[in-house]
Amino acid sequence: MTWQWKLGRFAGIDVYIHATFLLIIAFVAWSHWAQGAARVVDGILFVLAIFACVVAHEYGHALTARKFGIKTRDITLYPIGGVARLERMPDNPIQELWVALAGPAVNVVIAAGLLAWLLFANTLRPVGELTVTAGPFLERLLVTNLFLAGFNLIPAFPMDGGRVLRALLAMRLEYTRATGIAAVTGQGMALLFGLWGLFGGNPMLVFIALFVWIGAGQEASIVQMKSALAGIPVSRAMLTDFKTLASTDPLSRAVELVLQGSQQDFPVLANDAVAGILTRADLLKALTQQQPSTPVNAVMQRQFLQVEAGEMLESLFARLQECRCHTVPVTRHGSLVGLITSDNIGEFLMIQAAFKTRSVVTPDLPSQPAVG
Repeated sequence: MTWQWKLGRFAGIDVYIHATFLLIIAFVAWSHWAQGAARVVDGILFVLAIFACVVAHEYGHALTARKFGIKTRDITLYPIGGVARLERMPDNPIQELWVALAGPAVNVVIAAGLLAWLLFANTLRPVGELTVTAGPFLERLLVTNLFLAGFNLIPAFPMDGGRVLRALLAMRLEYTRATGIAAVTGQGMALLFGLWGLFGGNPMLVFIALFVWIGAGQEASIVQMKSALAGIPVSRAMLTDFKTLASTDPLSRAVELVLQGSQQDFPVLANDAVAGILTRADLLKALTQQQPSTPVNAVMQRQFLQVEAGEMLESLFARLQECRCHTVPVTRHGSLVGLITSDNIGEFLMIQAAFKTRSVVTPDLPSQPAVG
């Protein structure tokens, strides 16, 4: 089952809505039900208007990133907001600053436009008379956009303010250290939010605190890992002790290889070139539906990630995060020379860390660690 649906493609970027987004629509409809159908419609339209502003916010990030040569894979709407998946964050702190500020800036521009219209129409009411559900539709939307801009500028990952803080720090500090300071700042704010929510009886603040705490930790971990992998070729960490399958081998041969060792996924070769990948999950599924004599090329994955031995681990790590694949064939001049997995990247990093802990200069590590 797919958990998201495509709404369309705008400015060359696909926009999706996650299935859980329907929960907020259902909640709004239920909470307004006692007030009549008109209030239900008004509530749903208001939520849709807010999320239209959220999409505009994400396009602010995406289109600014595009000016710096960074593509956006897609934008997805969730109940808690939107996510624009950039291919990477800018290496230049000033560029990251502009990309991070672009989203909140869009909300400020929307709010300014709504304010101008309300002043022109002479329908502006005191803010104290507004609530989430009561008051002029456009004025509530104006206030919501100001809230979105302010909330996103809180200096804590994964909000835009955390990236703004990191970018400002990175102008004077090393990037990893700047990320660490920004992450600790964000987790400190998360702690304050959590205490405020607990003692103030506000579960939403507790939820936000948890969200910020996890986001800050993840951002710091990812940056530290990318820093540790910088400048190291894939060939230093790849597995060279592995098994392969021929495209004409039966599934029964794959079963034999699985039982003989701990390798999960197998490159499938045709004319000495990698033609596909047979994953353990695909093998198990095929065994429930196919005969053991079925050739592996009937069930292997033909679309797969493949890297050159000279590519840097830092670049590969980012690609692994996106494709969510477990095993990647490593080639040199078209010939298969190894496999790389997220597991053995982790093992490589632990070995690197162990050498550093002993204050010993890391030697050239062997490129054939045990298959794990």
